[in-house]
This record gives sequence, C-alpha cells and structure tokens, in this order.
Amino acid sequence: MAVEIREITPTKSNLKKYTKFGIDLYKDNDYYVPPLIMDDVETLSPDKNPAFDYCKAKSWMAYRDGKPVGRITGIINTVVNERTGSRDLRFGFLDFIDDEEVVDALFDALAQWGRSQGLTSMVGPMGFSDMDHEGMLTEGFDELGTMATIYNSPYYPRHMERMGFHKDAEWVEYRMTVPDKIPEKMLRVAEIVKKKYGVRTIKYTSAKKIKEEYGVALFELINEAYDQLYGYSPLSQKQIEYYIDIYLPILRLENVCLIVDSDDKLIGVGISIPSMSRALQKGRGRLFPTGWLHLLKAMYMHNDVVDLLLVAVKPEYQSKGVNALLFADLLPVYIKNGYRWAESNPELADNENVQLQWQYFERRQHRRRAAFRKDIKNRFDNKY
Repeated sequence: MAVEIREITPTKSNLKKYTKFGIDLYKDNDYYVPPLIMDDVETLSPDKNPAFDYCKAKSWMAYRDGKPVGRITGIINTVVNERTGSRDLRFGFLDFIDDEEVVDALFDALAQWGRSQGLTSMVGPMGFSDMDHEGMLTEGFDELGTMATIYNSPYYPRHMERMGFHKDAEWVEYRMTVPDKIPEKMLRVAEIVKKKYGVRTIKYTSAKKIKEEYGVALFELINEAYDQLYGYSPLSQKQIEYYIDIYLPILRLENVCLIVDSDDKLIGVGISIPSMSRALQKGRGRLFPTGWLHLLKAMYMHNDVVDLLLVAVKPEYQSKGVNALLFADLLPVYIKNGYRWAESNPELADNENVQLQWQYFERRQHRRRAAFRKDIKNRFDNKY
C-alpha cells in the first residue's frame, strides 16, 4: 500500500495519538525511555507552550493501510534564525519504521513546508528550545536512555545518510562511577575557589523559597551560560516563568546546588535527579493509574543512578574550578543516597571545558548523538 501523509491538527486527542506512536514503536525495547504523554502533548500545543510566541510548528504522521508508520514535527524558531542569520527548519519528534518510502514521504512533507516558508535548510532532531530533547542517537543503542534524551534504533542515522544529510553537531554522554568519598583533588580545588573568588554553596529544603529567591535568576543564568552553544534559543521571560512553575516544585532539593558570590548573586547551579528511566518505562508514558507511583518510588526510594540534568556557570567563572565546588557539595548527597552511577546527559563533543569537569571520576563515554543537516533550497533530484 502507498504511504499516506496526514497533517496533524494540534488538538489534545490528536497529539496524544501522535505521542503514543513513538511509545508503541518501542514497546519491546528495553533501552527506550518513554516521555510522559502529557508533557509532549503540552509541548506541541500552541495554547500551552510559550515557545509558540516566536515559533511555528507543523506535525505530520505517515500511514500505510490505515496504520501509523511514522511521524515528524517541523519547527521554525524565528529567534534562533534571526540570531544566526540562518533560514533553518528544525525537525523533531521523529519516529518511523525501517522503510525508505515512509521516511522519504515524511521528509518530503517537511521540506515542502520549509520551502513554502522561505527556508533553505533542515536540521535536527531539535526542539523548540534547549529544554526539549535534541540529537539523534548514533552510538550506544544498547544503553538505557534517560528522561532527558532521545532514543532511536540504529536504522535512523542510516536513513539520514542515505538521504544525503550530514552531521552538523555531535554530543557525547558519559556514565560515571560515584566514588565512595570526595576526591582529595576536588576538595582542594573547591577550597581554593571559595577563598579566591569569595563564593559559597547554598542549599534549600523549600521549593517555594528557592522559587522566590532564585527561580528567575536560575533560568537567566542558563541563558547566559549556554548563549554561545550550538542552536541555543534564549528562554523568554514567559518561558522562564513557565519552567519555574513546572520544574522547581518536583525537584528533590538535596540534589540541587546553588553557588553565589559575596553579594548573593547566582553564579553557578547544578541540578540532578534520581534516574526516572525505569519508572517511566513501567508507566509507559502515563501518570495514571500507577505511573505516578513508579515515579515517586524512583525519586525517594532506592535508586542507584542519578541523572545530572544541568550544570550552568556564569561565563566569567567558567574554567576556574567552580564545577569542583558544585560536586564537592553534591557528592556527599549521592553517597548517602546510595547512587552508584551518574549520567552526564548530552554535552557537545567539542566542548572540552565541559568534559574536563568529569576528570575526577571513573567514567566511560557510552552514547553519542548528532544533529543532521541538509539543504532544501531546491527540490532534490530523487527525493523531496
């Protein structure tokens, strides 16, 4: 049967089916970590996601014989295009069966829309902003994913190469062994940093208090620290308020460390969370009836993996040992809670300064992913 491409009207019902396709595709895969359906539905909903203030998006599903066989979302981020002088069409939420006709039909729909909008390149997988998942897995298909990463089968990058896409950026991920005590070198560096720069760590036990005192500053720091990274889309004030309300209340605050200067200005932050991977697998993307219970157990009961979701340091303090101060604060918490391993989550492969922060740990690089790019100025000879 021929492949049929249908544009998805972004209603709640349609977006649930759209999200469930990816979950169903990997239902028998032990390494795939499903998203929460409600989170992806909200991300793709123009009336919910504040990124739609400066982004456009369209989603399509591929069908064969009435059954879904693929999906793709195109995103036009006008802020990033203006900042970089590019005319890029991002693509994300990409899943498909191993079938050339299906893949070509999805990217044909995407390219046609991009050209109609005056765009010249496709690049992805990327989201609306860096708060969304990005990067197609190219190594580490037999490693359990994290809640912050994309999982895909090995045939995905093969199709990208077949279609003439090239790698535009790469990320690597590390799995660290949590030591049984703070490394002596780390302690020495942390003490030097405190004395030399007059900085200190602070902890919170109240989500309300951290939100009131440093909620906005935290996301403003992320904007400043990540500004020059590949494809970064600065968070708007509306987005900052949105993410404060979503994320700060659910953090286990002992796994969060803030660093402030002598004027109590935020200069560094480290946010980690017990791994939700197995819990999300058990819930298959649903909070109810029992998905919430699996997540609660993963957060507060025995869990031997911690995800390092975010480390951000003010540019003028980068490469000055501030990261040692962060982990000198967090490691005792990890040891107390019985975490045996820590997941770095994606970091740009050419960002040597970021990777230096893992020098204190026994580690292995176990996943790699890429953003793929292709020109769409003209129709391709044999595709699109």
